[in-house]
This record gives sequence, structure tokens and C-alpha cells, in this order.
Amino acid sequence: MIMNNWFECKVATEKTLEGGATKVVTEPYLVDALNFTEAEARIIKEITPYCNGKLDVKDIRRVRYSEMFPSDAESADKWYKVKCMFITLDEKTETEKKTASLMLVQASDLHDAVKRFDEGMKGSMVDYEIHTIQETKIMDVFPFEAESRKPADKPEFE
Repeated sequence: MIMNNWFECKVATEKTLEGGATKVVTEPYLVDALNFTEAEARIIKEITPYCNGKLDVKDIRRVRYSEMFPSDAESADKWYKVKCMFITLDEKTETEKKTASLMLVQASDLHDAVKRFDEGMKGSMVDYEIHTIQETKIMDVFPFEAESRKPADKPEFE
């Protein structure tokens, strides 16, 4: 199983307001990268096409999300952080053990987030309960996608 290394990058960009004035806003984005250097390079590459002016990466921090449930629905424009408690039984002491896990769900509202989370967890073999769900300020998520090999590329070895 491949584990993602998620980094939250706070990016300051110039936004044009309705009256034509510009304002610098700082927004968080999530990027999958191997390290801080790659995270900065990836977020700059992803955000630059959408910026009219200056772009500045203000902060990068590692975040631990064990699972992500994205959505293709147009109305699902928010990201919700779900703290899920997995419930297992300790056979020696015969007591319940709860293990916390953070996950992200893309949804339109809180009700939709719960629904999408439960749908995503349908195949889980472990009992769980939702401990908390809260809307994040994350603007977008950029998972790692391996670039497909172009047909013109020659194999390294024949």
C-alpha cells in the first residue's frame, strides 16, 4: 500500500476584486509530495497558471491524512476533515480499543460529507465511528499523478 505524504501549502496570491483593485490573499492547498522541496515546486507549478500576479509560498507543513474521499460532483466544493475512531477488541483484556485516524472528504455541506464518508467506508472490515467533522479552508487538493509515458519515448532497455 502506497502512503501519501500530504503537505499543506499556504500560498499568497493577488486577487482582483470587483472594482478592479487587487488584494493579496493567503489560501491553503494540499499537495502530495516526497518532501518539503518537492511540495513547494509542485504547488508553484499547479497554482501559477491561475495567478495574474505575484505568487508566494508562505508556509508548508506536513499533515497526516490516512484516506481521502474526493468527489466529481460539481456542488462538492468544500473539504471536510473527519476524525474517525476505528474500534477493535483487545482479545487479552476483552476491552474496546479506539484508534484515531484523520481523513478528508470532498462534499457540498456537512450532511453530504457524512454521507460521502459512510459511502467511502462501506468496504471497511473494522467498526468505526465519526468523532468529529469540520470544514477546512483547503481550496484544492493535488494528489501525485505519475506522468504517462509518451508513445515517442523510447524504452531505457530493449
